[in-house]
Amino acid sequence: MRRALLAAALAACCFPAFAAPAAAPAAETRSAAASALHRLFDAEWERGLRESPENAAYQGDHRYDDRWTDMSLAAVARREAADRQALAELRRIDRAALSPADQLNYDTFAWLQERAVARQRFREYLQPVGHQGGVQTADGIAELLPFATAADYRNWIARLQALPRLLEQTTALMRAGIEAGSLPPKVLMQRVPAQIRGQLVADPAASPFYKPFLKMPEAIPAAEQEALRAQARAAIAGQVVPAYREFGRFFEQDYLPKTRDSIAATDLPDGSAFYDFLAGWYTTTDLDAERIHRIGLEEVARIRAEMEKVRAEVGFQGDLHAFFRHLRTDPKFFHRTPAELLEAYQALSKRIDPELVKIARTLPRLPYGVRPIPDNIAADTTTAYYQPGAVDGSRPGYYYVNLYRPEVRPKWEMLALSLHEAVPGHHFQFARGAELPDLPMFRRTAYFVAYGEGWGLYAERLGYDMGLYEDPYDRVGQLAYDMWRAVRLVVDTGMHAKGWSRQQAIDYFMDNSPKTEQDVVNEIDRYIAWPGQALAYKIGQLKISELRGEAARELGPAFDLRDYNDAVLETGSVPLETLETHIRAWIAERKRGPGKG
Repeated sequence: MRRALLAAALAACCFPAFAAPAAAPAAETRSAAASALHRLFDAEWERGLRESPENAAYQGDHRYDDRWTDMSLAAVARREAADRQALAELRRIDRAALSPADQLNYDTFAWLQERAVARQRFREYLQPVGHQGGVQTADGIAELLPFATAADYRNWIARLQALPRLLEQTTALMRAGIEAGSLPPKVLMQRVPAQIRGQLVADPAASPFYKPFLKMPEAIPAAEQEALRAQARAAIAGQVVPAYREFGRFFEQDYLPKTRDSIAATDLPDGSAFYDFLAGWYTTTDLDAERIHRIGLEEVARIRAEMEKVRAEVGFQGDLHAFFRHLRTDPKFFHRTPAELLEAYQALSKRIDPELVKIARTLPRLPYGVRPIPDNIAADTTTAYYQPGAVDGSRPGYYYVNLYRPEVRPKWEMLALSLHEAVPGHHFQFARGAELPDLPMFRRTAYFVAYGEGWGLYAERLGYDMGLYEDPYDRVGQLAYDMWRAVRLVVDTGMHAKGWSRQQAIDYFMDNSPKTEQDVVNEIDRYIAWPGQALAYKIGQLKISELRGEAARELGPAFDLRDYNDAVLETGSVPLETLETHIRAWIAERKRGPGKG
């Protein structure tokens, strides 16, 4: 999952819905319409970086590392007006005068901008804090920063000094949310006070914000290092901790008691339209909740039948529910310590890497590493996530793994998880996208969840093509992960559109999956907090798998899986309809053969 992206730090900020270009044809070779289009792309990319310093750092641009996103209501209004203006400018450009490549760029930008404007009605900024991240975990942005020079540390100190203003702005948004009746579920917000208390340190050196000062580069003179440390300690003690203490009082006394007992997105103002919008946004389809629910039920039944086959293969005596309990509880399926678990993930990544040539011709140049999820968010977040590298190659990608309570992190899930989050899953997808030189930047960095997470889930099955699923328990893990995404279709629509309770969703998940209760509860709470997002995985995987089957039938002996996978990745992230059009054109071209185009 692209939990990306340092959700703990970035969830506090509002990002533009798009970005824009680089490495496009020289201006003199473009038509007037193409020049206008790329000027718009350039301007919007720069605006996105300027208005969201956190996103700029995520992209590897550190010009704004001394500040936070302006979260005032006035700034939100300015960003929304600028989005509307950008869409109006796009519509003034003559699409018919563009090349096919630029028509695709135009259409993709339009898809994003039209929906960015359409979602303004839902005022999502009125709920700026989530149980998996927000201003209470803003220290997480440090994971994206270089900390190589004294200037880098001075930028961080400036951010520390600016934190009280960010907390005040966040509080103002939450007060506006109370007035508007736009409030998150209480069952999720009950997790947040402990996260805020994690910032209330007596010793500034124990603050999560002080972590970059614990080990500083030798290139910075010792006296300057100590001066910077003293400034940081003063900012934490005098500004950061008092601001969080005040924020904590507001949260526990004023905000938490007013949060809602219900969990459904449809219980929010304009909630039914909001959930319909989110389902379409994340899946990039027009599927409604009822159809998605039925697809989920069909997939759950199919995968249960496959699980029964593996249960019989390993000779387990007992029904499927007993098999699930065995998988959740037998000590042989778990590592004993966080260190052992991290070492096993690192070894597994090394095992996968040599087999990648079996499923792709083009391998990304950007490397990736394996890191633990930060301790201050591990208890409340998912099993793993991937953080893409900087688009300019200055920062590698990272596969973040959850080491909290290793006794609930089964070995049998690790292979499928690594295939999804690292290679050939998200790392392939993001690194390949960033390395497509002829696309504008918004295409190289765009993230359509159905495409991205669909590819990640599809990548789990590529382990069969790579010869990795020799152990039947690893196959159990692959089926468990496929089931996980099928269950999502049922429980997400169940809770947000069909009146299901949180416990009903937990019970359905536990009845159909061997995932541990710790994971299941965190997952269900994630679906409550992030309506519709989880629908995209299985919908995207089904489309990519369907197109693979179509290509294999149409091309017969000429079908090569490596070429198909390269064709899927060569578009960058796009809506599923766009991917379908591209793959069918690729099939037609292959059928014509060399020299017949």
